[in-house]
Amino acid sequence: MGNSDTGESGVERNVERNTGRRLEGKVAIVTGASRGIGAAIATRLATEGAKVVLASRKIEGLKAVAEQIGDAALPIACHTGKEEQVDGLIAETVATLGKVDVLVNNAATNPYFGPMMNVEWGAWDKTFEVNLKGYFACARAVARHLLERKAAGSIVNVTSVLGQMAAPLQGVYGMTKAGVISMTQTLAAELGPSGIRVNAIAPGLVETRFASALTGNPEIKQMVLDRTTLKRIAQPEDIAGTAAFLASDDAAYVTGQTIAVDGGWTVT
Repeated sequence: MGNSDTGESGVERNVERNTGRRLEGKVAIVTGASRGIGAAIATRLATEGAKVVLASRKIEGLKAVAEQIGDAALPIACHTGKEEQVDGLIAETVATLGKVDVLVNNAATNPYFGPMMNVEWGAWDKTFEVNLKGYFACARAVARHLLERKAAGSIVNVTSVLGQMAAPLQGVYGMTKAGVISMTQTLAAELGPSGIRVNAIAPGLVETRFASALTGNPEIKQMVLDRTTLKRIAQPEDIAGTAAFLASDDAAYVTGQTIAVDGGWTVT
């Protein structure tokens, strides 16, 4: 399926989306799947043949995405920062679909925007609970399931370019994303001998409701465009393609890596 449009710079883009069935027979869990990047990833994995479990705290948004995807989608409410709910998510997935092959950790929060010196502990705790504890809880639960099955699998962690550099005004968020990168590398080293691959995607600025405080600010948006070599803001589908690659056997020899999907932000 082809897609041609015009980006922020006025330069026409021709993007061919791979709609092959690389994930036929696989079962994937995608957290934070009720909108934005998570919904786009879930949709892409289903297009490539996977049965997809959609997870987030509120079931209503998940049901809307599931209706769009169709029979390949199963919505399950889960607060990933709560270990007992994560265990329930895995158990319900296995009971309904028989197994888990792929996990995409995407659920995230960023409740505080401002200097790190002024952050309150409540915002700190919430950010770490969802962005770091939640990722680890899901990764560990899926890894244990795969180890018990003696099965290979793929874990994909959505981090951020802000985990690789200073993140003024988003410092706590950036710290959690740096932690995700470290976790990705260590889990890849520990789980690799069992055939479980662990990788991360580091998006730049993406046009989502989550990032609306940034994309909706003309000054910040222009600053990002000036530094981004492709001269446009990412769309959720730009991240979904990389997630599908890492989930599939096309990435069978890729583990422990963090792939920046940032339009060239980090090369300037």
